[in-house]
Amino acid sequence: MTNLEAGEETEDTGPDGYAAARLLLLQEKERPGPPRRAALARLTDDWLAGLFAAAAPPRGTALVAVGGYGRAELSPRSDLDLLLLHDGTADKAAVAALADRIWYPVWDLGLALDHSVRTPAEARTTAGEDLKAHLGLLDARTVAGDAGLVAALRTTVLADWRNQAPRRLPELDALCRERAERVGELQYLLEPDLKEARGGLRDAQVLRAVAASWVADAPREGLDTARRRLLDARDALHLATGRATDRLALQEQDAVAARLGLLDADTLLREVYEAARTISYATDVTWREVNRVLKARSARPRLRSLLGRGGGAKAPVERTPLAEGVVEMDGEAVLALSARPERDPVLPLRAAAAAAQSALPISLHAVRRLAAAARPLPVPWPAEAREELVTLLGAGEATVPVWEALEAEGLITQLLPDWERVRCRPQRNPVHTWTVDRHLVETAVRASSLTRRVGRPDLLLVAALLHDIGKGWPGDHSVAGETIARDLAARIGFDRTDTAVIATAVRHHLLLVETATRRDLDDPATVQSVATAVGTLGTLELLHALTEADALATGPAAWSSWRASLVADLVKRVAGVLAGAPLPDPEAAAPSAEQERLAIEALRTGEPVLALRTEPVAAESEGPEPVGVELLIALPDQPGVLPAVAGVLALHRLTVRAADLRAVELPTGLGSGSVLVLDWRVAAEYGSLPEAARLRADLVRALDGSLDIPARLAEREAAYPRRRGLAAPPPRVTVAAADSRLATVIEVRAQDAPGLLHRIGRALEGAAVRVRSAHVSTLGANAVDTLYVTRPDGSLLPDEEAIDLARALEEALG
Repeated sequence: MTNLEAGEETEDTGPDGYAAARLLLLQEKERPGPPRRAALARLTDDWLAGLFAAAAPPRGTALVAVGGYGRAELSPRSDLDLLLLHDGTADKAAVAALADRIWYPVWDLGLALDHSVRTPAEARTTAGEDLKAHLGLLDARTVAGDAGLVAALRTTVLADWRNQAPRRLPELDALCRERAERVGELQYLLEPDLKEARGGLRDAQVLRAVAASWVADAPREGLDTARRRLLDARDALHLATGRATDRLALQEQDAVAARLGLLDADTLLREVYEAARTISYATDVTWREVNRVLKARSARPRLRSLLGRGGGAKAPVERTPLAEGVVEMDGEAVLALSARPERDPVLPLRAAAAAAQSALPISLHAVRRLAAAARPLPVPWPAEAREELVTLLGAGEATVPVWEALEAEGLITQLLPDWERVRCRPQRNPVHTWTVDRHLVETAVRASSLTRRVGRPDLLLVAALLHDIGKGWPGDHSVAGETIARDLAARIGFDRTDTAVIATAVRHHLLLVETATRRDLDDPATVQSVATAVGTLGTLELLHALTEADALATGPAAWSSWRASLVADLVKRVAGVLAGAPLPDPEAAAPSAEQERLAIEALRTGEPVLALRTEPVAAESEGPEPVGVELLIALPDQPGVLPAVAGVLALHRLTVRAADLRAVELPTGLGSGSVLVLDWRVAAEYGSLPEAARLRADLVRALDGSLDIPARLAEREAAYPRRRGLAAPPPRVTVAAADSRLATVIEVRAQDAPGLLHRIGRALEGAAVRVRSAHVSTLGANAVDTLYVTRPDGSLLPDEEAIDLARALEEALG
């Protein structure tokens, strides 16, 4: 049996001996990480060398490991990247037979193999044509055979790489950008590809290749640790899944965390994100330096011709002032020669603000000098420091790379100590595009374009930066965030009044969107509760802008014309209350002319009457889409209306956003009896809207029982089975504390699915309650449906009765 300690030979070169030794090594717990990868590479070297020797190789041949195997970094399920190198003097049949005697045992063990047979000239030609092949050869290492032949190839390949750098490095840069666009950024993905995503192992390999070109070198601090952390995570992933996968899927994260001895999946993701951020930052700095050097090299011949063939004068270095102690040089913001960071505590913020306002990156040397020498700011900050922070946050997209540079060197945590708790913190909600810290910066970026809408842009930008700062603490992040924001705002130097406004904005940053999408805006209690929480018109306009910035920075699913219109409507109503205007009584509101016309027609015919009307685009929304379609339905009051209408809409692939139901008593002389009028807001999932006649026909069939909606919805779900993934959490139904005088408010949180409102309506049918209105809010796969219900006589449900209804509804949906 093979002894696995370093430097000892493999005694059994047969496949069974290698397989047993490999299994034993992978089961060891004492040697994880780099020692195990190196031991696996040595074990594999010994086995392949034995195969090579047993095949009686002709002279002038060698077995070469390339790529990750060449670096002696074998993960449990890594491919074996092998090159059979020969000098061309041996018989082709003999070389082919040698290859077969090596490749086939590898395949017989089920190991993935990337193989080739080439002469040095052929390998060099392939490298010149295939960039990936050239990168792999940079790590070429002799496994067995003619080491001199391999050394000569390495020397030639490296020389070619350095000579061709002006052409190949831009090609490599473009390849990396394309891959990042396709795969995404590792530091923000919930299911990241550890190898291919930006900031992953592939980028770490690229940095090694750039360094080998002698054009530029990456910042080394933390880079090896970051790379090792990703390799360790990939090892654990291979062992946990038993597959050669680089994608850290959600269902595997707990097992991978356990193998690495980490607390949980969130801790795993945070470590992975931190490693990816280190590699991404090093990548940005390195490619910036590559482009600067290559640009300078291309300019030298022209400069020499201008100065004369014998001219030895150097071109003057241009240094353009940006701010006190900060200048632009070679396309970067750098410190001026006269700058003294050890005497100027505001310099880090001033340099960052100047760089962002000029849309320049801040140089690595400048940031490191600031981090090493800058004095801490006094608390509270001086006015200049506060103004520079606001200027930095207001620079828009240019803020992000400057902020990342400061964060990479620990300056952000020095300035804002509470930032450490949200740094690299994952957000499990798939609606979120970013980690918590990046989301905060993105929200400030979005808010910078909304500063003309508020009287205090500085408060908006700082509130945007701090609105989710409480996510680093247990409990409700808005409540925790209010306390942290109050402390940080005072630290930054805001007075007591401004600090209170920022704290209020953080505490209630979700108030407008949650109220607008989940509550009845015609209920006076809804509007009054928001007005009480907000307090002033200035805070209201601040919250309005923060709400939009927060949603836009969350992801595409978090904001739409529909949401924008609802929030704008709520803000308008609340502003009226804060200005002293009385709230209208919804009970006294008469039906509209269109509602009355449909009600009369429904009473005359005894059948449902429908009308579709497209809503206009919201004035302040970003997208071109309409905010929805208004669907008015009038029909004689009867049981089962809500589930019937909701089911028909689901069959026609219409998404319900809101529904208002009211009984209309017609004026004397128009007939007797009550007519139910339903005012729905709907949107087509895709395609065009169905015709009103088709909706009416299906509604008639649903009401008379000839259309089996549950069966039809079940058939559709069976035809499109759900993809494999984590099981959704069970539904949760609660009685909301809404202080409404009109109805009892029931809130349903469940996995979004076609026909959910239909199922809710069916469950309510036997509960002897009347649904006054329904409000549907969906974020990603999660739906929050809010129902305003009363007893049949219109009175509110007693507390115990409401709780029983919530329990029954939860049981029915589960």
